[in-house]
Amino acid sequence: MPTNKRSKYRGSRTCGGGTHKNRRGAGNRGGRGRAGINAHHFVKWYLDMGGPVYGKNGFVNQTRETVTTMDIGTIDQIVPSLLAQGVAKEEGDAVSVNITDIGIEKVLGTGRVSRKLNISAPAFSELAKAKIEKMGGKAQVI
Repeated sequence: MPTNKRSKYRGSRTCGGGTHKNRRGAGNRGGRGRAGINAHHFVKWYLDMGGPVYGKNGFVNQTRETVTTMDIGTIDQIVPSLLAQGVAKEEGDAVSVNITDIGIEKVLGTGRVSRKLNISAPAFSELAKAKIEKMGGKAQVI
């Protein structure tokens, strides 16, 4: 005696699907892919996607440029290691750093500045410039 439907229908031609014509094509399963997402397949897509998903949203900018950035507080913290590596130099009471030597293109203003820094970079945020100059350093755009 079979214990489940699968083994019950083994050996039969249609496995309980009626005539052999009934399981042909996408019409038998209600369309292909996301067909009927707003009608008969709504519940399936609602559960899988977390809500109704119709059409496309937004755009992808194909010409986007990524800019590598670093916060001024992080630069202030890594000054001792930059001095040890020879990337930064001490000039009197200030530390001079060319930030492009470590692959950074823009300096951002988050964090604290605890020493006088002379930083050369392609770009600075307004807050980063203000913090550097407040401590008596220079923000030089190259």
